[in-house]
Amino acid sequence: MSYNVKLSGVMPALVTPFDEAGKIDFNAFENLMSHFREAGVSGWVPNGSTGEYFSQSTEERRAVLQFVKEYANDDEILIAGTNAPATREVIEQTALAKEIGYDNVLLAPPFYTRPTQEELINHYETVLDAVDVNLVLYSYPMKDGADISFELLDHFADNPRVIGIKESSGVLQRAIDISSRYEGKIQLISGSDDIALDFMFWGADSWICGPSNCMANACCELDRAFKAGELAKAKEIMKTLYRAMNILESGKFVQKIKYGCELQGLPVGECRAPLGPLTEKEKAELRTAMEPLLNG
Repeated sequence: MSYNVKLSGVMPALVTPFDEAGKIDFNAFENLMSHFREAGVSGWVPNGSTGEYFSQSTEERRAVLQFVKEYANDDEILIAGTNAPATREVIEQTALAKEIGYDNVLLAPPFYTRPTQEELINHYETVLDAVDVNLVLYSYPMKDGADISFELLDHFADNPRVIGIKESSGVLQRAIDISSRYEGKIQLISGSDDIALDFMFWGADSWICGPSNCMANACCELDRAFKAGELAKAKEIMKTLYRAMNILESGKFVQKIKYGCELQGLPVGECRAPLGPLTEKEKAELRTAMEPLLNG
């Protein structure tokens, strides 16, 4: 297989739809993905934090990966979230994804453990040794309580199987640093949604995007406008997206994304506990911010 995978375009960090009984709703899933494909996404990222993988059994994770793999076209990028608190379990989840047909996985630092950088380097090395996949690192220190340092990036910079980093720290200076230090080696992937246009400007050719679940048309339009050199248009789209994304980031992220899907006419059910429902006030705030996007 080729390890030099070029990541490009908008790839939704997919929600997992649930029915009223709390089971995965594959009909709703198919409707959602059909909408994304029409909007122009370039690939699929199932079983990330937006997909509530933390609440799923291994059987459910397998079913989601299988469903998305079968739905995907050959020219669409597939990246599986295979995170877990222990290296052993990450290897199991990654091997499962590989068996289903995923050549790329997205891995944040293991949660709960707060590894040192040396431990984290060993963790990623062990996973890469155990399973023949490409790795997209995931930097989200606010959620994981662990950094992906430049020491770690230096270590993997010449490894052709470490293909990119989804940078969700929200620190633009860090994104610029990554882009300039590792150009041609580790691809910068936008993960800080409210500054996505800035990321594009600094070399992020791809965007693994939770908000695209409920704003797919606008996110894809932003990507297209930037790539066409229509910077004034891109800035206008980003302005509109910015308000809604700020509200998403202010708390209850997955619940708001799922409610946003409902506003688009693509209901995907509630979140699983411990994630609770939105208040009427929270719904109204998101609805107002999304109003300009709903017909776009």
